[in-house]
Amino acid sequence: MTQLSRRELLRSAALAGLTLPALSACATPAGNGGAASSAPVVGATSAANPLGFAENKPLEVWIFDGGFGDGYATDVHEPLLKARHPKLEIRHNATKEVAKTLQPRFAGGDPPEFVNNSGANAMDFGALVQDGQLADLTPLYDAPSWDDPAVKVRDTIDPNAIELGSYDGKPYVLNYANTVWGIWYSRKLFETEGWQVPKTWADFLALCETIKKSGRMAPFTYAGKHPFYIYEAILTLAAKIGGKDVLKDIDNLQEGAWKAEPVRQAAGAFVEIGSKYLLQGTAGLDHVQTQTAHNKGQVAMLPCGSWLENEQKDSTPADFDYAMFALPDFGSSDALPYGTLHAQPGEEYVVPARSANPRAGMEYMRAMLSKEGAGKFMELVSTLTVVKGAGEGRTLKPGLKSASAALDAAGDNAVWFLFRKWYVELHDEVAAATGQLMSGKLTVEQWADRAQAKADAIKKDSSVKKFSR
Repeated sequence: MTQLSRRELLRSAALAGLTLPALSACATPAGNGGAASSAPVVGATSAANPLGFAENKPLEVWIFDGGFGDGYATDVHEPLLKARHPKLEIRHNATKEVAKTLQPRFAGGDPPEFVNNSGANAMDFGALVQDGQLADLTPLYDAPSWDDPAVKVRDTIDPNAIELGSYDGKPYVLNYANTVWGIWYSRKLFETEGWQVPKTWADFLALCETIKKSGRMAPFTYAGKHPFYIYEAILTLAAKIGGKDVLKDIDNLQEGAWKAEPVRQAAGAFVEIGSKYLLQGTAGLDHVQTQTAHNKGQVAMLPCGSWLENEQKDSTPADFDYAMFALPDFGSSDALPYGTLHAQPGEEYVVPARSANPRAGMEYMRAMLSKEGAGKFMELVSTLTVVKGAGEGRTLKPGLKSASAALDAAGDNAVWFLFRKWYVELHDEVAAATGQLMSGKLTVEQWADRAQAKADAIKKDSSVKKFSR
């Protein structure tokens, strides 16, 4: 029986609330470097089927039913694929708990052909790569694009999407949505109240104080049950203060990376926000609850990614007018200029190497990366994609226009981090510690010590495959 590494099985079990027996000696050896994910068997190729997938075998699709829902798959991508390959049987599925639902399939050697591995219950990408569970997507990127056979797929998309989905130089993950992070607000509210978007940290604090004194709403909140939302903001501010290498050092498990002065300064800045300006009860609220409070005028600002507008479409007032701004300048000595923001291709999709028809999963991706597939996705779920020119001629919602403008303004000053994908145990520890930091249960020093201790432990653990950038 094909099995995943012990570290992934144990984490999956914890997520699912299960207890596992001791693993037998047949478990996959740690550190195999993904050797089992060799190129899948390829059928006859043609202009109509350049990837050589089997049209007489079904394509089983699993979509994460989260902020984007699964309508983009059933209404856009699957019909697009079916129109070109009418003989292909597509079996559509959706779930809010990817790991709990699909982990047994991977462990049993019978995974589906296409998985949107996203959400709080996503599977560990690093472990999947380490255990040879994911197909190398190089054939996809080298294939003719959906729109123009003279142009390769790789030349139609943001190259960062390929880089950020690669492990040891091989692309295993398709990052499709170009997510932009920032502080979200109602443009209508700000204009009505005469509040200005803050460009310095002092202005930000002053705005929070003004909102607090108004007594009408809380200044700030975040998804307290999912502290990634706030540690994302802390790390973005740290990079702005100290430069991109701050995050690169964290990703590369460098000694003392979490104790670097820019990281400590950024954490301290948000501790002040947490102690003075949070919506009451923030620590016990999830993302939907805080975002709904935002829509109801109970809080003025929150940090989130550019999927927010679509995720809240059913509860947002028609005239709310979503907009976002990049984190303000912390001080005059910031290494990166105003407008720097966290932006990176995300919303991850994979083709399981051991599925029955993996090249069909790649053909699904090829359809997704067409201008039609990406453009309609943008309109439907209100988020940017990695496909060049996909938004041309499309009608974009206010929040997406704002995010797109912010991304254009950032230019080369976009920052990102990858440890969340590479070392999920580090993400879990940092998230838990950050929740305690924001609620006053940890000092900045204790928070940094805890994060660094986990990073050091992972670095010393020979069973965990290491990645670098």
